Amino acid sequence: MASDVTATPKLRSRNDGAAVPLSETDRKLLNLMQGSFPLVPRPYAAVAAQAGLPEEQVLADVQRLLADRIIRQVTPIYDTRALGYGSMLVAAKVDPQHPWGPAKIINSHPGVSHNYLRNHEFNMWFTIAVEEDSRLGLQGTLDLLQELTEAESIRQLPTLQLFKIRMELDVEGDTASLSTPGVVEAPAELERQEYDDFDRAVIRATQGDLPVISEPWAPAAAKLGVSVEELLAHLGQMQERGLLRRVAAILFHRRAGFSANGMGVWQVPEDRIAEIGPRMASFRGISHCYQRPTYKDWPYQIFTMAHGRSKEECDAILDAIAAEFPDIQSRATLYSSTEFKKIRLQYFTDEFRAWEREHGGA
Repeated sequence: MASDVTATPKLRSRNDGAAVPLSETDRKLLNLMQGSFPLVPRPYAAVAAQAGLPEEQVLADVQRLLADRIIRQVTPIYDTRALGYGSMLVAAKVDPQHPWGPAKIINSHPGVSHNYLRNHEFNMWFTIAVEEDSRLGLQGTLDLLQELTEAESIRQLPTLQLFKIRMELDVEGDTASLSTPGVVEAPAELERQEYDDFDRAVIRATQGDLPVISEPWAPAAAKLGVSVEELLAHLGQMQERGLLRRVAAILFHRRAGFSANGMGVWQVPEDRIAEIGPRMASFRGISHCYQRPTYKDWPYQIFTMAHGRSKEECDAILDAIAAEFPDIQSRATLYSSTEFKKIRLQYFTDEFRAWEREHGGA
């Protein structure tokens, strides 16, 4: 099967570090914290019950995993599109000999949550979001960033269909399990959802690091002047409306043992995208799967993000997908060589307008 990208850069990260040995209990706990952190008054007790451990041990272990930089944070994950933010993936062609200057400029924008150097002519890949009432707007912001970074060109790659977005590293699974397809699900909703001032207040009070205490929702509830039960009921409603995706532990990939991420991109017949996209997304080693627009110099419609303990494991996941669709001959894999930025967005803050005033005079 043909591949248009053959270079294999040294895989490294600016701010993660080497993998840390994990016990069997650590692995079980990390999997539960990524996928089974419930909206209840004492969620750590619920996780402890599933793990067969005392709540006190789970609290202590999570604190240790945070201190050891294996867990990045435990946090609510809100949906950017549902909140009306304009967002997209962007591929930029910057000076390959001096990428740090452009990266610093791009990273300064508060809506840039991820920024990576990848092995392609379009070498800087970042995600960006702007507020609904942004004075520059998404296009104006990208035009300004291209001017400030002196990028030769950029490619806007908004999501046309969302087949999967669930950053959940299976630290207990092996290569074979990560390369296995699972349940095929319908594409996710991408439209803005209605929300009010109290929704905004809840987001401001809960976004960021959730405290590692027996009742972690109590501080936010007190700040909002409601009971924990009322807050959790409202968060449940926000989840039903698509504003809140889930609450979960976010990991430092490399520290948790996942040293590589490969962005597999596929040229798929237009009349088969709706069929193939969800099937590709179902593979357990795929965290993100989207349909995106094409250009003359970028013919790939489906993006699949694979995470593995090595480049070889990522290749195995993507090769398993390729074996499932032998008629798809045009594919490529882009590996990240440097992580410039990785954060969770903070919504409804003053930082967006401050950036526009400073850099765009808006």
